[in-house]
Amino acid sequence: MDMIASRNDSAKHSSVLDTRAFRGVCGLFVTGVTVITSQAGGEPVGVTVNSFTSVSLDPPLVLFCIHHLSRVWPVIEQTESFAVNILAEDQAEVCRAFATKAHPHFSTVKSRYGATGVPILDDALGYLECTLHRVIDGGDHLIVIGRVVDFGAQREDGPLTFFRSGHLRLEI
Repeated sequence: MDMIASRNDSAKHSSVLDTRAFRGVCGLFVTGVTVITSQAGGEPVGVTVNSFTSVSLDPPLVLFCIHHLSRVWPVIEQTESFAVNILAEDQAEVCRAFATKAHPHFSTVKSRYGATGVPILDDALGYLECTLHRVIDGGDHLIVIGRVVDFGAQREDGPLTFFRSGHLRLEI
């Protein structure tokens, strides 16, 4: 795994910025919703993430951002593998379940294990199974870049979207 760490003194800049207003402006950008999953020692973990994007086709790379104190990050760091599960428009409840700090119960969400041993949500629109490629410090978040080793589309529905702290249905 290729690691890059660049620690900037973000504390001196955050005092100038109204973080609530900043979050509000960022919330004007419509995003999709994913659940990042991994597993270590037989314990599956997952977290809702809307900061996801593709990076490269050759090699196939994707990225997401995760809070550096997330309970999921140490598992991904240890196993060096994860899945990006792209949620469908009817999966707001799944989104909320994985967004809580309490450990989500995989018993309420059907999943199977991929080639790297990470859980893949059966009812997601699609998935991208990845190995850890690079991690970049991003203030209070980590920018995690993964190399896609397997992927699939599982449904034909519309995506679950996030806008102004809520879900928005797209008319397709």
